[in-house]
Amino acid sequence: MGNYIAAFMNINPNTIDRVYGERGKAELKKICTLKDGVFSAEDAEKGLLADVDVLFSTWGMPCLTEAQLAGMPKLKAVFYGAGATDAFCQPLFQHGIRLFSAWRANALPVAEFTVAQIILGLKNYFHIAPLMKSKEDYARGRKMVGCGMYGARVALLGNGMISTRVQELLKNFDVEVIVVPSHPGRRTISLEEAFATSQVVSNHFPNRDDNVGVFTGKMFASMKPGAVFINTGRGRQVREDELADVLEKRPDLTALLDVTWPEPPEDGSRLYRLPNVHLTPHIAGSLNDELYRMADYMIGEFKRFMAGEAAQNEVTPSMILTSK
Repeated sequence: MGNYIAAFMNINPNTIDRVYGERGKAELKKICTLKDGVFSAEDAEKGLLADVDVLFSTWGMPCLTEAQLAGMPKLKAVFYGAGATDAFCQPLFQHGIRLFSAWRANALPVAEFTVAQIILGLKNYFHIAPLMKSKEDYARGRKMVGCGMYGARVALLGNGMISTRVQELLKNFDVEVIVVPSHPGRRTISLEEAFATSQVVSNHFPNRDDNVGVFTGKMFASMKPGAVFINTGRGRQVREDELADVLEKRPDLTALLDVTWPEPPEDGSRLYRLPNVHLTPHIAGSLNDELYRMADYMIGEFKRFMAGEAAQNEVTPSMILTSK
């Protein structure tokens, strides 16, 4: 396996502590020589990481310059304990440095969050629960109950790892799942049809510039009575003013927004005031103890890397170009 020398790199040392914790650091020290502390990209340029074989990081991994990479001539791989790597991957690919990401680990809590919202949304929970203030409200609430899970059509927008996880979890329920890839050329059903025919529409489009503003007011206006829109993707993919216009006219619809644009919404935004909008502060992804799972995925991948075994979480250039 060899004696690998490893180091942590991040713009914020506290983020490394949050994700890897003392447990993760202790595990790495058992299997390799781990340098003390958290290093910056500038440290690499100064030659402080000239002997390093692998880097560990998470949110806050810098995009390395030529000079910084030249300061790490032995660097073979980067293990990224988080999800998307688009912001820093290209210089690594250009230098033949392998890249591994915990995107599968980070996708799981988002998928769990989404499925929970689908179940509650199909019961019309988000409309009913705020009304329950007295005994008299119970009868009214019973009359408002939603269609439930059985036979409901759920549209998942995007077919990446999060969407795939949601699809797997929904196999436990009697729902009809349709998947709409972000690339128009790969679709068997249009966005317009997905919105118009589904009881729940859940957005998992990748964060690409070509997806900005693709969800329009016309699509929201076409949704079925009592339908639910869930956004754990990105706020900028939604024309939020148009969404708010529709929600004002259609109080039967529900929007569950874990992401917005900007994030958080500006003061005075209608998203704060509309009773059929439910905002959460970007909590669908890994939080607190869930962060350790991302570290565990990367430490496990590092062990396979050292043993020369097949990778399970490697990121390749083709994956970045074909993100669904």
